[in-house]
Amino acid sequence: MNNKEIIDIKELLSTPKKVAIVSHRNPDGDAYGSSLALYHYLLKSQHSVSVVSPNDCPDFLKWLPSQENIVVFENDVTKGTQLLNEAEIIFTLDFNVLHRVGKAMQEVLENAATTYIMIDHHEQPDDYATYMYSDASISSTSQMLYHFFEKLDALNDIDKTIATCLYTGMVTDTGSFKYPSTTSITHKIAASLIDKGIEHTKIHNRLYDTNSFNRLQLLGTALRNLRILEEYKTAYISLSQREMNSFNFKKGDTEGFVNYGLSLKGVVFAAIFIEDQKQGIIKMSLRSKGKFSVNEFARNHFDGGGHENAAGGRSDVTLKDTIAKFLEIVPTYKSELQNSYEE
Repeated sequence: MNNKEIIDIKELLSTPKKVAIVSHRNPDGDAYGSSLALYHYLLKSQHSVSVVSPNDCPDFLKWLPSQENIVVFENDVTKGTQLLNEAEIIFTLDFNVLHRVGKAMQEVLENAATTYIMIDHHEQPDDYATYMYSDASISSTSQMLYHFFEKLDALNDIDKTIATCLYTGMVTDTGSFKYPSTTSITHKIAASLIDKGIEHTKIHNRLYDTNSFNRLQLLGTALRNLRILEEYKTAYISLSQREMNSFNFKKGDTEGFVNYGLSLKGVVFAAIFIEDQKQGIIKMSLRSKGKFSVNEFARNHFDGGGHENAAGGRSDVTLKDTIAKFLEIVPTYKSELQNSYEE
């Protein structure tokens, strides 16, 4: 984002506007953290602001400041459509292709006559935004939003509420600051947010210490389903709809399960396959260590994408057939997997 674009955006935001902020489907901590941070920032400048989310978030994000004000599109299509159609500016945060919001909401966005501002850190963005701030090297969209505020000379406007939202996005998308994209700048920003008075221990507890008995039972099932392909340094987990129903599955219950496969000694590539009968798909989360790109793997084979070491995908065939396809593909990456990572 160059200086002229920043000047243009400053001018756009210099007078009150109707603004909509959009996150991707199945929102995570970075999607809601960045969206609500921007929401609270824009409210300070007297804008009329709404956050429109394609669907609801997991329970462990329900505590975020003003989360209850988010309009969930699939629950209220009429209101969501109206807000998007009336918006003079639409910010799209933490995604860079419109199909990430789902077909119904995508159609509304594609027909909206408005100014689009994209802030996102995923690879290979589509060219739909009027103004695009895209940088796949940055650890989270929430960190990018901090830099965006810096470009707007607005760092002094970051208060405890905004800082809480930004920190939530940063801590979740960096794996509590352990992923390779975490830099010294990431830590300096986190320190500046702590200086704003955030309660970082409480944030961590709300995000990660929220297990239910059913979730732990589901984790036990996932671990029993864990399989290892030693020759390819790969592990995978599967969960059927029946297995999830038996433990009263709630959105977000499988968060982080894929990382158990990746934690195994010698494993550099991990996947989880989750049956979603409501959507009629198999959802996939992919993680890797070292140079093996799960972003490319997901894009090439499973209609997905993301980051080099963390990505998602989907399949329209059965759980059994999806796993069979995966098992056919993995051996073709034998060389890359064997040379991906050294302890």
